[in-house]
Amino acid sequence: MGGGSVTFAQIVKACEPVFAALIALAVPPIETKPALAYLMLLVIVGGVGLACVKEGKGVEINMFAFGWASFANLMAALKGKLGKDITHQLKADKSKNMDTANVYAIMNILSAVWTIFPVLYEEAGTIKKEWEHATSKSPTAANEIIFNTLASGLAYYLYNEFAFAFTAKVGPVTSSVLNTLKRVIIIVVTSVVLGEVMEKNAMYGSAVAICGTLAYSLVEMQKKPDASKAKAH
Repeated sequence: MGGGSVTFAQIVKACEPVFAALIALAVPPIETKPALAYLMLLVIVGGVGLACVKEGKGVEINMFAFGWASFANLMAALKGKLGKDITHQLKADKSKNMDTANVYAIMNILSAVWTIFPVLYEEAGTIKKEWEHATSKSPTAANEIIFNTLASGLAYYLYNEFAFAFTAKVGPVTSSVLNTLKRVIIIVVTSVVLGEVMEKNAMYGSAVAICGTLAYSLVEMQKKPDASKAKAH
């Protein structure tokens, strides 16, 4: 999000199901979706494309922000696919006491271990300079940065913990609907608080993409009851 607006990042993030569907077809075990779900992917892509059309200027894309947001989508899709497979394997072994929340905690610990080295390699030489620049703006800047960083990390972790618990209680369909609502709220709040003005095409495109994401999630969920019925017969 550092390369573009929060709103644009959220619009591109709506394309995450597209990456998830491609990963599901590329990474074993192969998973296929209902035909209608693949059709909804076209709706999502079309919505994002419409949001990138500027009035009077044609297509205008911040390629830096688009590239990193797409990379985030790809990594999120891989995390979801691999995490889902390993979670099923671990939960099958009751002796390991590895429920979904514990698997998520282990994944976060491993993520920290794996990313700390490339981060230090890339950023270590500039940490001192950037820290001095950031803390020189006010006497309390250092404390504010530390507090906001820790609070942000804690809030993000708790958000995912509660999301896992919530999904287990209400089911994936309700979770998908509220997850879509979350993206709408982020875009609206960002526009109000940060003053990010959205053009008509951006509003229409984001609405189409978000509705397509919701429809994709709901259609995908329809596959699970059908599969269980088939086994029963």
